[in-house]
Amino acid sequence: MSDNLHKDICDEQIFSKVYNTYIKDVHDFLYYKYGDQFNPGDKAQDAFIKLWENCGKVTLESAKSFLFKVASNLTLNEIKHQKVVLKHRQIKPKDYTNEDPEFLMRKEEYLSQYQKALSKLTEEQRVAFTLNKIEGKKHSEIAELLNVTQKVVEYRIYSAFKVLKTELKGFKLK
Repeated sequence: MSDNLHKDICDEQIFSKVYNTYIKDVHDFLYYKYGDQFNPGDKAQDAFIKLWENCGKVTLESAKSFLFKVASNLTLNEIKHQKVVLKHRQIKPKDYTNEDPEFLMRKEEYLSQYQKALSKLTEEQRVAFTLNKIEGKKHSEIAELLNVTQKVVEYRIYSAFKVLKTELKGFKLK
């Protein structure tokens, strides 16, 4: 670079000259050292962004070494990240449970019985019951949602329990 350049890289003209001088060299360095799979052009651009962000701290004499060091570190960080990703891809998810087949079969039967029992409720009972027991809403919230009184909601839930108790013998209902 010519000797008439000032020491301040923050000047746009000086930064532009530094960019035009070193961009190809930084790209080629990354390409030959690490290959094309880590996007050497992007890493070279990122190195210049870091140079611009730190332009007040980096002198013109140290700009070249700063760019090569930052670009190399960015690529090494990407390589480390890819190794972590690869390691986690190799870990197989748990595709088994400690539950025995009989338990799983009973669980399916209970679910089927529960769904049949819910289907025997009226629409009003089912809505009030599911809002209360499944979604955890309070009686006052349900009354407000359904635009009825709290007593009506309590009656619907109580009558739903009554139907479910008769249909689901052997179940413990709360």
